[in-house]
Amino acid sequence: MDPQSAKYLAAALAALPLAGVGLGIGIVVANLVTAVARNPAAGDKVFPMAILGIALTEAIALFALLVGLLILFI
Repeated sequence: MDPQSAKYLAAALAALPLAGVGLGIGIVVANLVTAVARNPAAGDKVFPMAILGIALTEAIALFALLVGLLILFI
């Protein structure tokens, strides 16, 4: 295998966790909707925690994307 194709393969494998990140954000939002539907008064307490969960999950996506781009271009 030549080095250029190995770089492309490594970058694709580094970007693979992005699918899990999408699933994780979907789970967080689904649980937020469920919690607010069960108890609308708790929406003000639950929403900031959901935003924090989404932000932390998105940080994993940014790190995976950064690693993939570093492998590809360096």
